[in-house]
Amino acid sequence: MSAKKNLSADQRRALLATPAGWLACGFGSGLAPVAQGTFGSLAALLPWLLLRELPLPIYLVVLLAGFAVGVWACNVASRALGVDDHRSLVWDEFIGQWIALLPLLVSALLPASGFAWWMLLAGFVLFRLFDVWKPWPIRWLDRRVKGGMGVMIDDVVAGVFAAIVLALGLRTLL
Repeated sequence: MSAKKNLSADQRRALLATPAGWLACGFGSGLAPVAQGTFGSLAALLPWLLLRELPLPIYLVVLLAGFAVGVWACNVASRALGVDDHRSLVWDEFIGQWIALLPLLVSALLPASGFAWWMLLAGFVLFRLFDVWKPWPIRWLDRRVKGGMGVMIDDVVAGVFAAIVLALGLRTLL
């Protein structure tokens, strides 16, 4: 099956019938008919609004655990679908988006008034930009690393790039 095709009804049911598939498809957000990565990134913002209340060390533990569980879940889901990195698998967008928003958890980078919604929008747009554009080494990782690790790692790096640009932008603007 080509990674460009949408899932059949049977594939969708099979994916949602397992915890690995449910997580890998971002709790169903990756099953949107178009722009699955964008829908996955948007869906990632909802839990982030709760996660941002965590102390930074706990947030980092959540990121690491989410990455590890994502490698497993995306590996299982990829094998079940017979496609290495089907576009419906968007847990990588969740982790990448949460990494991209890390600067919003560092009070030294925020204005005295604190978090503002435009910052969230900037982090979202930057992550999507790096995820779609795939500058080196993101494109290299995307093409060469397979399985669950391959699904996850390019979005982790895209999230790191977006976080760096967001942090620099916040420091410059504020």
